Amino acid sequence: MSVARQGVLFGVAAYLLWGLSALYWPLVEPTGAVEILALRVLWSPVAVGILVLALGRRRQVAAIVRRPRDLALLALAGLLTSVNWALFIWATMNGHVVDAALGYFITPLVSITLGVALLGERLRAGQWAAIGLGAAAVAVLTVAHGGFPWIALSLAATFGAYGLIKKRVGVGAVEGLMVETAVLFPFAVVYTVVLQASGQATFGHISVANTLLGVGSGFVMMAPMLLFGAATTRIPLSLVGMLQFIEPVVQFLIGVLVFREVMPAARWAAFALLWVALAVLTAEGLRTRSPTSADRPAPRRSSRSSRTASSDVRDQEARP
Repeated sequence: MSVARQGVLFGVAAYLLWGLSALYWPLVEPTGAVEILALRVLWSPVAVGILVLALGRRRQVAAIVRRPRDLALLALAGLLTSVNWALFIWATMNGHVVDAALGYFITPLVSITLGVALLGERLRAGQWAAIGLGAAAVAVLTVAHGGFPWIALSLAATFGAYGLIKKRVGVGAVEGLMVETAVLFPFAVVYTVVLQASGQATFGHISVANTLLGVGSGFVMMAPMLLFGAATTRIPLSLVGMLQFIEPVVQFLIGVLVFREVMPAARWAAFALLWVALAVLTAEGLRTRSPTSADRPAPRRSSRSSRTASSDVRDQEARP
């Protein structure tokens, strides 16, 4: 399978899992959104750390820590995704799943704009048409919202910026997520200790089921974060942005069909526009394109060049 196709599959899986996670967080009540986020930050390094050890990635993680630029960018990425998830969890626990879906419908527009403006990525005419339909749908949803959609816009801005940072850093998915969560780990420990000492914590004080769900918060988010990180290093950011439509579709359906949130006619009309946009994007993605370098098989090397390359690799591994 080509690298590009792997990236698409990773992205689709990540967004499906993220969309379905809207069903998980209400189960953790009465634990609040910030406490859930702290638990996620506490347990995520444990889950990812096990994966790092199992895959033998300790050297790669140590190499990232020794690069100040990458360490700073991943710390910022960790902060952005934490803000994003705190707001998303709060929204799902307070009857705003559709508002969260609106935010993640806007996010692809933010990602595509960043990809074109900052990374020089190019879009085809059909893709621009799809983005125009998406923008029109978002405009209708914003008007129907009846006020400034701060939940949606905050979610879009934080996650769009997070995707850009992951693209620019370009480290492995497992190693990057390990650094992101480890940087925030001390802050989560301090917050949890203060909460427990003040008697305001719910974790460990409600029921066994609530405690297990709190522990599971770190593991629930590990899989989609790893898949997302793997996708951003394999495909253009503009394509990552287009795949992001999957998540809000799932969230929207959960909000309407499971949580029975109110849906005025204007929102239904906007949702129809978004489906048209998705159909256009799908048709554009299925168009036959000439093979890219990622799709072509690697050229065969002579036995002499293979021996030389192997010698170079051994020399590099011997260096400190």
